Amino acid sequence: MKNAIENRALREIERGCVEVIGKERLIESLDRYHSGGVEWRVKAGFDPTAADLHLGHAVLLSKLAVMQKHGAIVQFLIGDFTATIGDPTGKSQTRKTLSAEEVAQNAKTYEEQVFKVLDRARTQIVFNSAWLNTLGAGGLIALAREQSVARMLERDDFEKRYRSQTPIAISEFIYPLLQGYDSVHLKSDVELGGSDQKFNLLMGRQLQKSFNVPQQTVMTMPLLEGLDGVSKMSKSLGNYVGLTEPPETMFAKILSISDDLMWRWYELLSAKSLEEIAALKESVRCGGTHPKKAKEELAIEMTSRYHGAAAAQKARGEFDRVHSQNALPEEMEESIFTAPVWIGKAFVEAGLVASTSELKRVLQSRSMKLNGETIDDFKLELQAGEFVAQIGRRKFVRVKVVQR
Repeated sequence: MKNAIENRALREIERGCVEVIGKERLIESLDRYHSGGVEWRVKAGFDPTAADLHLGHAVLLSKLAVMQKHGAIVQFLIGDFTATIGDPTGKSQTRKTLSAEEVAQNAKTYEEQVFKVLDRARTQIVFNSAWLNTLGAGGLIALAREQSVARMLERDDFEKRYRSQTPIAISEFIYPLLQGYDSVHLKSDVELGGSDQKFNLLMGRQLQKSFNVPQQTVMTMPLLEGLDGVSKMSKSLGNYVGLTEPPETMFAKILSISDDLMWRWYELLSAKSLEEIAALKESVRCGGTHPKKAKEELAIEMTSRYHGAAAAQKARGEFDRVHSQNALPEEMEESIFTAPVWIGKAFVEAGLVASTSELKRVLQSRSMKLNGETIDDFKLELQAGEFVAQIGRRKFVRVKVVQR
């Protein structure tokens, strides 16, 4: 019976994973828990480089919540020290350095958001400044001896930048060493991260071995595709669903994804079992369930998780009212500007789009409207008055333009 439970737990934990390295450590941890109730430690690091989390981050949070059900204590590591350096992963140039004030403010919002998913009683919020601030020059030099420049340059993003003669700051070489040292200090049994973090996660295993600490299992998760179904979910691309977005916005955004992407999101985000998802998918395939109905179930589940069941049902009713009757939302955020205001400035600062480059894409797709009329003039300036600014069928903001 114990083996059956462990096997079921392992299948649930491995669901959706890209790779599991050093699985024996995870199996040992599950065995100790199911045999004698011994808890184990799983680490996941988040650098607070932006204020809000989105569903891309929730892929990791959901997996951590699953592990908590099987004996894990989550070491939710906020990289307040490493955030001042900036993770070079996937970057073509050195990241902008954040101030201590920016890091502290962003970290505070992370703490407020993660417990919508994680069990507070089984979560330790830790800040790596607690041990990295005291590491000192000697400790840093000792870490640096554990890695060669040649090994660092094997890393894909570093290699590309080196070949293109794009500058690489020495601090960027230090970043993975510090992330790895976090695992040494915390004595993590498992570390979880995105597939793009593999180099940094393996550094933790290597340094644990050097410091005579049992080596952690490394688990990598796929990068969730955003609303476009192509690019990694990102606020800068505007293809994200933020965890703190209004429930009506979250619900509508999820309903906007493609039918194919829906199943990917089900696998990586939903609490439904793989068997339940497979049954739902078969029902859609056979015509027993309409794809929109299946997508609505996902939207309800996600919106309920982050805003509560009542808010989710209200968002569903609002969506039906707006889209079936072509009505305006009952509640809209409001932005005020001084006349004249360029249309791009109004839409960006009102939060309808993330950037002017995204605005151009929306304009070309003819999904940008003002008082229900499609906008096709990128240079348009608004004079004094009240307007309903709209992107597609789900984003509305009331814009007031006043005289100086």
